[in-house]
Amino acid sequence: MKLSSKALLALAISSITATAYAEPASQDFVPTTLAGTSAQSEAKGFIEDFSLGGTTRNWYSHESKYRGGTFEYQKHGETRTDRNRTNWVQGTILNASSGFTQGTVGVKTELAVYNALVLDRSKRDIKGGSNRTLADSNGDAVDQWSKLGLANVQFRVANTTLTAGRQNFSSGIVDTIGNRALPSSFEGVSFNSEEFSNLSFQGGIFDRVSPRTEQSLSKFRSEYGNGAETDKVSTLGLNYQPLKSLKTSLFAANVKDFWNQYYFGATHELGDSQQLALTTGFNYYKTVDEGKKEMGKIDNDTYSLSLGLAHQAHSLTFAYQQVNGNEYFDYLHETNGIYLANSLTSDFNGPNEKSFQIAYGLNMAEYGVPGLKFNVYSARGWGIDGTHYTGNGGRAKFAYDGIQKQDGEKHQEYGIGASYAIQSGPLKATAIRATYVEHRASEFQADGSIKEFRLVTTIPFNIL
Repeated sequence: MKLSSKALLALAISSITATAYAEPASQDFVPTTLAGTSAQSEAKGFIEDFSLGGTTRNWYSHESKYRGGTFEYQKHGETRTDRNRTNWVQGTILNASSGFTQGTVGVKTELAVYNALVLDRSKRDIKGGSNRTLADSNGDAVDQWSKLGLANVQFRVANTTLTAGRQNFSSGIVDTIGNRALPSSFEGVSFNSEEFSNLSFQGGIFDRVSPRTEQSLSKFRSEYGNGAETDKVSTLGLNYQPLKSLKTSLFAANVKDFWNQYYFGATHELGDSQQLALTTGFNYYKTVDEGKKEMGKIDNDTYSLSLGLAHQAHSLTFAYQQVNGNEYFDYLHETNGIYLANSLTSDFNGPNEKSFQIAYGLNMAEYGVPGLKFNVYSARGWGIDGTHYTGNGGRAKFAYDGIQKQDGEKHQEYGIGASYAIQSGPLKATAIRATYVEHRASEFQADGSIKEFRLVTTIPFNIL
């Protein structure tokens, strides 16, 4: 189970939810022309544009399993169980970034140190560690640890940048995930080209991931699979805006010996939120097995469609999602490569699963309290059927453990949240978010029945 970062526990209405617009969304066609300016021609210099800053995040979570579900941990060599798990970590990022050197080819460096301080160190509370709290082989919390989160060199010509080293990357298939005290990052080479007014290209080749709660680099593996690892992830795609109101993305990725995956996403805006605005979002993934088929046979089509209505302070979103395939819709672990509208506490991505979500948002800026927002949602998934999953024999036959037991499984999820961003003063842009989520599942649904309260405070700071 993954807790999506798109909304800090996915309490934003969806990745393409209705937002407030100051004027009606234009439906004008956007011609593709060369970019009017060159970013490199405006470079200020390696030292002249140097910056030093970062963020510190206080991340607290308390979970409770029910309907017989328990967490396990070791004490005195014995396995013990308990319904509750608590994680409390202070994560701090210190980022030093130079400017680009002047000239035809600009050069820049970026270095970020990540530090985690564990505030709740009880073995019983953290339940032996997870992707929330780093623990040693005995299940004891590692009280404090640090690592290089980012370390890269960037080269820029005009509006095209090549980045080599440990870095952030964002696309519909490979995306940095930041829903813990610290985010993930990737080791490899990537490029971003914005030479046209409404058309950009991105690509990358990565061989390692720096996980959210680990000190070392790891090979890539899938979120839902059998632990198989891969040495290489390659991705290429584009972002295109044909209309002022329409944005699209198209990406492909090869995960060596796992799968080839293809993604298309589109968001269209219509109307004026002071009267009535409509945001339509569509996300589609095609996944097929590749190479040695470490994840077994895969032939999966998954999509989501969302409709968001906004009127002044209020927004209402409806989202439908469907998985067409006898395996999970799967994606890379330690990435946020799932832009589906119903990726919440549960991803609603079971074999042949259908799901529907309704969500409401309230922006208190319309009532004189800018920065204060409330969200509530309800989602339901049904028709989960893994009985036709066959794998491909050999060690990948059971790549998805327990999937064949899922026959007519269903689940429901409810969530409510409040967030506030400080608008001015020395703590400007500090974000505070509280969320409560309850997920209720049938016997063999993968995520189980669980309740979680989460409180996250993120404070940005600038030194230079």
